[in-house]
Amino acid sequence: MEIENLETLKDLLEYSSEKYAPKMMNAFIGGESVSYKEFGDKVRNLRKVLQSLGITHGDKVAIYTHNTPKYSVIYFAIVSMGAIAVPLLPDFSSVEIGNILSHSESKALFVTKRLRSKVDAISLPELKIRLDVDTFSVYENQNTGETEKYLEKEVLPDDIASIVYTSGTTGNSKGVILTHHNLIAQLKMVIKIQPVDESSVFLSILPLPHAYEGSLGFLLPIFGGSSVYYLEKPPTPAILIPAVQKIRPTHILTVPLISEKIFKNSVLPQFNKNMITRYLYKTVLGRKLLHRIAGKKLYQTFGGRLVFFGIGGAKLDYYTERFLYEAKFPYAIGYGLTETAPLLTAALAHNVKPGSAGFKLEEIDMKINDVNDCGIGELWVKSPSLMKGYYKEPELTNMVITPDGWFKTGDLIKVTSAGRIYIKGRLKNVILTSSGENIYPEDIESLINNFKFVQESLVVEQKGKLVAMVKINYEEMGEQYNKFKEELQSKIEENYRELERKIEELQQELQLYVNSKVNRFSQISTVVILPFASDFEKTSTMKIKRYLYGQ
Repeated sequence: MEIENLETLKDLLEYSSEKYAPKMMNAFIGGESVSYKEFGDKVRNLRKVLQSLGITHGDKVAIYTHNTPKYSVIYFAIVSMGAIAVPLLPDFSSVEIGNILSHSESKALFVTKRLRSKVDAISLPELKIRLDVDTFSVYENQNTGETEKYLEKEVLPDDIASIVYTSGTTGNSKGVILTHHNLIAQLKMVIKIQPVDESSVFLSILPLPHAYEGSLGFLLPIFGGSSVYYLEKPPTPAILIPAVQKIRPTHILTVPLISEKIFKNSVLPQFNKNMITRYLYKTVLGRKLLHRIAGKKLYQTFGGRLVFFGIGGAKLDYYTERFLYEAKFPYAIGYGLTETAPLLTAALAHNVKPGSAGFKLEEIDMKINDVNDCGIGELWVKSPSLMKGYYKEPELTNMVITPDGWFKTGDLIKVTSAGRIYIKGRLKNVILTSSGENIYPEDIESLINNFKFVQESLVVEQKGKLVAMVKINYEEMGEQYNKFKEELQSKIEENYRELERKIEELQQELQLYVNSKVNRFSQISTVVILPFASDFEKTSTMKIKRYLYGQ
């Protein structure tokens, strides 16, 4: 079978396990590797176990684990028999897990020992079987009597492969129905613009249940016979840097927060170290030169083989992206949604432009609905990777997919004459003033986030006025903070007052700075600094849960 003839994930399993049989497929860094042939054999063996337990075509099987090579075996054992995978993000709470297991009517659950305590108390009539992720062994089976004999059914392109539950910024977790056709179509689209093959080496650091990593960091490497490495611990700098230097990856998928931390915490401080570099950095030529030098060093730090450093899931900070661009670092920007499995637009290293989400993929149809005077409107798309709908939510599905097949993304965009796409924010986040003006809070937040000491922010409307909620980086506030931190236990009043004074000054400076950059409708009325050690509540892709803060 040729790659263009693949129609289902079962086809992909048979194709890859045969074509790339001796090639290393995946492993923990420093752990034992699994070949594509071994992968295929393990999948078929686990499939037989599931069949013997009474799991059949159309049954839902949930997977609750941190990233592990075992995930690929479990996932493909489920989907290759026509059952439906329900991947659960490891950061989901017990309440969320219980709701999803109930809503999806999952019959079986794979869970790692590390997370078992979060599901032990969950008791549901449909959930009969629980299996251990690491051993594939059954540790609970409530099926009574004889199990019905498994009847083999053909897996078809329009069969449901997975139900992906989002943990969105709106607070409503929806089950996105993705078919085999949706996922295979996405892979065929992506491999055209970003080819991968047996020489490609992926480092997987994002949660596999997320659509972004699940498609581009999990299924795509299998499509091309690539190798994937996983970390056994969170990707902190102390873990990540030795890992990339050891395996020298060619492909990494990240979220903006990782790139922003690298730039603000590691790169930028080097430019401010002495008077000469500080002066140079204030000039355009000097800045570009320093960025290029730092970029070469960063490239070597990542192993010296990167061809694809994908950034998605949220908007990238402008100054961080300017650094990556001027440093000629091989970053790529993409935009998409879980509902489209996920990629809709992309810009690779050769055609990126700071601030832009790139160009639409060739197979995607797009139109802008209800365009305003600034050329901004809601993006509507048609795509072969578009979901079947939201599970058990026909009314909600009909609200976002028109009778003629257009999906309303809810995202506001602007498109240049050359076809370059700029994401302006979420339609539901737009603040409408009493005079009828549209305010895009994401644009204001971008300004705030680039102000000194600011880590992140959220702009909301309160009683007709704009309020900026800001988390500051106390460590960047320098020596006074360090004194405060050291003497915090003894509650030195003088240091506390000094810190308060600095925060008040920062609030005033920040408000003046933002209001000097925006139109009169977007003026900030109040700046609220989050309390020390507090943080915004976030989704798995590190987006702030706006609904918790009044918007």
